[in-house]
Amino acid sequence: MEMTYRGLKVQYIEQGQGPLVVLFHGWGANKELFRAVIDTLAAGYRVAAPDTPGFGGSQEPEEPWSLEDYCAFSKAFIEHVAGPEDGEVILAGHSHGGRTLIRLVGGGMLERKVKKLILIDSAGIVHEKTPEQLRRIRRYKRGKKLLSLPPVKALFPHALEKLQSKSGSADYRMASPVMRQSMVKVVNQDLREYLPRIQAETLLVWGDQDQDTPLSDGELMERLIPGSGLAVLAGAGHFSFLDRQYQFLAVMRSFLGIQG
Repeated sequence: MEMTYRGLKVQYIEQGQGPLVVLFHGWGANKELFRAVIDTLAAGYRVAAPDTPGFGGSQEPEEPWSLEDYCAFSKAFIEHVAGPEDGEVILAGHSHGGRTLIRLVGGGMLERKVKKLILIDSAGIVHEKTPEQLRRIRRYKRGKKLLSLPPVKALFPHALEKLQSKSGSADYRMASPVMRQSMVKVVNQDLREYLPRIQAETLLVWGDQDQDTPLSDGELMERLIPGSGLAVLAGAGHFSFLDRQYQFLAVMRSFLGIQG
């Protein structure tokens, strides 16, 4: 299915009947990774999952987006798929999708009531950088400044692009220039202050081998979100819902009351 947001074509899946569940994927991912989750939840719910602009089959924004832009899109998408009978919604987000939902729900940006919230290996906690990380950042900034000088750019027109392609995380290296700038805007926002403001019943699902958003982040979120619970999937990494799919789906069925 397709909707238009700020002139961008956005692809999404909608499946099943019943109360509304909306799934938001992580950075560099797409809605198709949720296919098994969607098929399972559709046994008792109406499930919608978009490709966030810039990912999957959706168009890329022309300008870099901030976290507030992603929140505005998520809010608009929820309202697009929610019908008049959907007074309450259930929201789930993986990684960057979780980060967006923390800001959206904890920041009171969504007027519609959230009945349940599911955060899967969620981003949103910013850690102090190590001395080695700080040194790499300084080296990158010096190189970027040098390669941005007009005479240097004229002599070596692709040098800056090559430097950027070798720096940062895999997600950063694989992203387009606009999405790289968007990533820089969102990854350095620490959202701890919004966690105690979340009123929805919240389930946290984490892989104990997650190297991108470590289990300690999930444990911190459990302490800060009132009444939340943490399910840890042994042997799973950052994509715990894929690494331990059977266990993850069992946790989801239990939390959402789906039989079978």
